[in-house]
Parts: sequence; C-alpha cells; structure tokens
Amino acid sequence: MSVLETNIPMGAGAEFDAIRRLLAVWGSQATGIGDDAAVVDIPPGERLVASTDACVENVHFRRGWLSAQEIGGRAAAAALSDLAAMGATPRGVLVAMALPIAWRPEIEALARGIGDVAASVGCPIIGGNITTATELSLTLSVLGSAARPVSRAGAQPGDIIFVTGRLGGPGAALDELRRGGTPAPGHRARFAAPLPRIHEGLWLAARGAHAAIDISDGLAADAAHLARASGVSLSIRAEALPCVNGVTMTDALRSGEEYELLVTMPAGFGSTTEFEQLFGIPLTAIGTVTAAADGDITYSGTAQITHGKGFDHLA
Repeated sequence: MSVLETNIPMGAGAEFDAIRRLLAVWGSQATGIGDDAAVVDIPPGERLVASTDACVENVHFRRGWLSAQEIGGRAAAAALSDLAAMGATPRGVLVAMALPIAWRPEIEALARGIGDVAASVGCPIIGGNITTATELSLTLSVLGSAARPVSRAGAQPGDIIFVTGRLGGPGAALDELRRGGTPAPGHRARFAAPLPRIHEGLWLAARGAHAAIDISDGLAADAAHLARASGVSLSIRAEALPCVNGVTMTDALRSGEEYELLVTMPAGFGSTTEFEQLFGIPLTAIGTVTAAADGDITYSGTAQITHGKGFDHLA
C-alpha cells in the first residue's frame, strides 16, 4: 500500500485532535488524510466530474429539527446527488467543517452521518478542512468520473421525461416543522435521510440518458433549469407525478431537497420494470421533450403552474 492510500501522522493541537476524532469514526474509509492535498486516480478514458455543496445552520436546517448524524448524512447526500445527476462514479469526497464550540461534542455523530452515506455509494473520504465558526457549516466537495458525463443541456425533442422515486415528502416535512408540528414519519424520513441516486444515475446513463438533473430546488424549478440549458421545452403530465402519501400534486412540484433524478431518455427506452426491480423505487414517465427552444414548461391539469422559481440561495 502506498503512502497515498494511508493517513499521514499529524502533530499535536486541538485541530488535529478533532481530525483524529473524525478518523476514528471513518476508519479505513478515509485515505490520504493529513497531506497538503488529495491525489485521485481516474480510470483511463474517463473525465473528472466535480461539485461542491454547502449545508449551513439556520439556512438549510435548524438544530432542533435534526440530529447531528442526520445533518451530516444530508450534507453528504446533497453533494453526492450532483454526481448522480451526471452519471458519474464517486472517487472521493473532501469535507470542510466550520465547527462552533457548541457543536464540538457532536463531531463523531456528524462524521457517522457523512461516512454512512458516502459508504453506501462506495465513496472514500480523501481530505478536507476544519475550522471554528459561530454556526455549523458543512461544505463537501465531491469528485467523480465518467466516460460520458450526462449534462442537463442534452435533452432532445422526442425524449421521454422520467423521474425516480416519489416526490413531496421533504416539502411536507419542512412545512410541518416550520409550523412547529411533528411531520408524518414517512415525510420526515425523506427530509432527514435522503439518498443520493448514484447507482440509479449510472444505470440510466448506461442506457443512453440524454440529460439529467437532481431535484434539489423542486421539480418545477429544476425542470425549467433543464429545459433552458437544453434549449427545448417540456410537456409534463402533472397528473402522472409520483407523489408520497398525503401530498398534493402541486406540493410535489415545489418540494425541494428531494435528490431524486429528473432524466430524459430516448423515445425507445422502456425498461422501467427492470429499474424498479433492481432499485426498489419507481421510475415514472411524466412527459415529453418538445422542439420549442424557449425553455417553456407546460403542465396538463394544472394550468396555473407555468414555471417554478425554486429555492434561491441569495433571495
């Protein structure tokens, strides 16, 4: 085993003690920790795919809503979901923690949340940074590779639009939490413990996906992002949306932080049964791509919905 596949001894001090606490949780899942930078091997013929996602206290969550382990897991899922949308295989994650004094006893729980989600998709932890702060912030940079990355800009007229899983749970849970209530268990589970659809994204990419985007800002908003990027329009049968129990079609369209995939497939694709048997979640056809280049979205059955602004971090 080379030095780059092991962790490097670190000196004394509170910062390095905190890193050692993280490593005690991650064990062999963490590699190359302690050097100035990570070294990542990419298979010949593949391209590097990289993304960064931040999870900030009182912006993306409130402390009373989630456990530390759930917060770490959500941060990992959000970052890795971007690789899923690109049809990329995870090669490593860098974890930057801004850790207030009040959160320091929770460092192992945060690490478990990150580590469990990363391990579920075979992603090693290869480095990062730790600093003090007044509010908790987790910024995860993910590195992956793909021979043919799937862009949100590749949708073609005649494509069929599919969505993975069922929508609406995170939005319903968030609405209830903001009211001071207790979300339904199924809704809370979708909000607190989302899963990055890495394996599903790889499967769809291998079968010719033309375009994809992960649903982080809400299906209505992310469909608009995909349409504008591809220079096409989308016709969506809103009545076909796969919703979780107790959620309306309109609420499912706006529900963010789903981390399901919205993907366009060639017209001849018809392997939804195989997908559902393999992954245990539905793959639902919800519409078609049209040739109009204005990026418009039309919805049958919900004429009042013309587009979705979605979540805006700077609004």
